[in-house]
Amino acid sequence: MAQGRVTSQDVAELAGVSRTTVSFVLNDVSGVKISEETRQRVLEAAHQLNYYPASAARSLASGRTNIIGLVVCQSSNNVFADAFLPEVIRGLGEIAQERGFRILLESVADVTQPEAYVALVREKYIDGLIVSGPRSDDAQLPRLAEEGVPIVLLGQLNEVDFNFVDVDNIGAARMATEHLIGLGHRHIGLITNAPRQYTACRDRLQGYRLALEAHDLPYDDNLVRYGDFREESGYEAMSQLLALSEQPTATFVASDLVAFGAMEAIKAQGLAIPEDIAIVGFDDVRLARYVDPPLTTIHLPAYEQGQCAGDLLIRLINGESVEQRKIFLQTELVVRQSCGARVSPRP
Repeated sequence: MAQGRVTSQDVAELAGVSRTTVSFVLNDVSGVKISEETRQRVLEAAHQLNYYPASAARSLASGRTNIIGLVVCQSSNNVFADAFLPEVIRGLGEIAQERGFRILLESVADVTQPEAYVALVREKYIDGLIVSGPRSDDAQLPRLAEEGVPIVLLGQLNEVDFNFVDVDNIGAARMATEHLIGLGHRHIGLITNAPRQYTACRDRLQGYRLALEAHDLPYDDNLVRYGDFREESGYEAMSQLLALSEQPTATFVASDLVAFGAMEAIKAQGLAIPEDIAIVGFDDVRLARYVDPPLTTIHLPAYEQGQCAGDLLIRLINGESVEQRKIFLQTELVVRQSCGARVSPRP
């Protein structure tokens, strides 16, 4: 028998069958007549030699890779700085491992560029896509969906009928803003989580506006600034709000990470949180409870989002019947010291 790396030929010789039979059995190729006795002999030989077929060979034989593509519509710098995404990946990773899938992470800074991630699908590297942070200017996703590619969004694109796992961003942003209104604030700023082309940005802005409208407060475009996922964008945006002749008494920052930067800008001006400016964030990342002061925020179930998206996509890949393809998860307001309200009990 050959020394060194075990090959399918070694398995074939030990089992007393052809190399083709080994390939058919180990790749579970359907439509091929192989006796159960022969199948077991091949499996026992492979186990004895500790042989596993290469993933490329499995893919060629079955037409499947058992790989999920996770596309994050941000630059790689933003992806690795994101405090929310690791929890999503943890949830997705657990469900993928449980179902025999692996994850390929792809960062795409500019979805308007042709073939930004279409090659992953066209060249059969993956069996389906999960897209985090979908953008309205992404023309590739609708084309892939029309071709029958299994796709699940972490977020929504209102213009196209996609499968998705999301939260009610409009309702959650309205809840955060109304919390500040309930504390007596009437001059409330907004710093978004992302640029305008991201649907979550637009939805959270809409929730902010609805809260103002419901309480007969005027919307002032001067009080709105756009974040860009990073702490630095929050620092810059809050510095601009503080430079206004009439500073906001409170600000809803639609991302915890962006809020951390905004809080530093307030402190740099010698102001106090919440005495001078109250802050409410969005996401409830792990660090939110440890900043000074601890951040009042909207709790987003990131781990559950990853699990639900993975479960939905794998079922679509496997051709299973799926009744619920549009999944909304619950959010809640977690009250800490940054807003100036009495802290809500929470384990």
